[in-house]
Amino acid sequence: MENRNTHTILAVDDSPENLDLIKNILEPHYTVKVAVHSELALQIATSQLPDLILLDIMLDDMDGYEICHQLKSSDKTRNIPVIFLTAKHSEEDEVHGFRIGGSDYITKPFSPSIVLARVRTQIQLKTKSDLLEKLASLDGLTEIPNRRAFDAALERQWNQSKRTGMPLSLLIADIDNFKQFNDYFGHPMGDECLKRVARALQHITHRPEDLVARLGGEEFSILLPNTDSTGALLRAEQYRETIEDLKIRHTQSNPNTFVTISVGVATLQAHTFDNVASLLKAADDALYQAKHQGRNRICANNLSGSS
Repeated sequence: MENRNTHTILAVDDSPENLDLIKNILEPHYTVKVAVHSELALQIATSQLPDLILLDIMLDDMDGYEICHQLKSSDKTRNIPVIFLTAKHSEEDEVHGFRIGGSDYITKPFSPSIVLARVRTQIQLKTKSDLLEKLASLDGLTEIPNRRAFDAALERQWNQSKRTGMPLSLLIADIDNFKQFNDYFGHPMGDECLKRVARALQHITHRPEDLVARLGGEEFSILLPNTDSTGALLRAEQYRETIEDLKIRHTQSNPNTFVTISVGVATLQAHTFDNVASLLKAADDALYQAKHQGRNRICANNLSGSS
């Protein structure tokens, strides 16, 4: 039996009697939220992101198909499975529901065993889908977000910055002389170094909107929304000091030489640029400058015109 606190179901029906019946069937197994009209349903779906929505087709204020269409049109809610509740039995109605993104149908009057079985099936599918999505977005070695997750977050935060006019900062950090480290200690030690650096970068990243990701090889990115150039430079120095303080020995020939990172910092206001490539290039250029100037340092490009 599923833990009722683990999964949340949103039931949408303009009949209080139907909602009471659904709650009686599902609440021993799941947390159940209810809505009697479309506006509340969309609000709960967007703000609470339930694991499954049971959606009546014949609502007083809006067609259930239209609610489903709105849910599937939003990046935030499109992956929530929808089971339609309906008294309709025509094949045409079912085909239409599946076409707009519905996952299943439950016909009225409800059979408690059918409701529970179909809900359980959709919850299991959603759980597996979420796990696969999470795994696809994580770097296999360091278990932090990968390049795919970074690209998606960068696009999302870029669009957010364009809407709000707030600055967006990007840090690209590269482990200094990592090839020499790998050549000297071997790849297993190199992998352990990468994992320690990744954990350290994540450990001092506290804001939920900030993202640390492994771009590939020994290169990491830290995406900092709503952060101006001054704030980004301060954060970059924190990251640089943190890695140096790990005191991971770089070569045995010099016991005072430890693993360090160089960091390129770029800040811009998204509404003044055509695309996000400008931010990536500026951070890459700044990283190149830091490497060229001797490593274990920070260089910055402020494209926003202010600090």
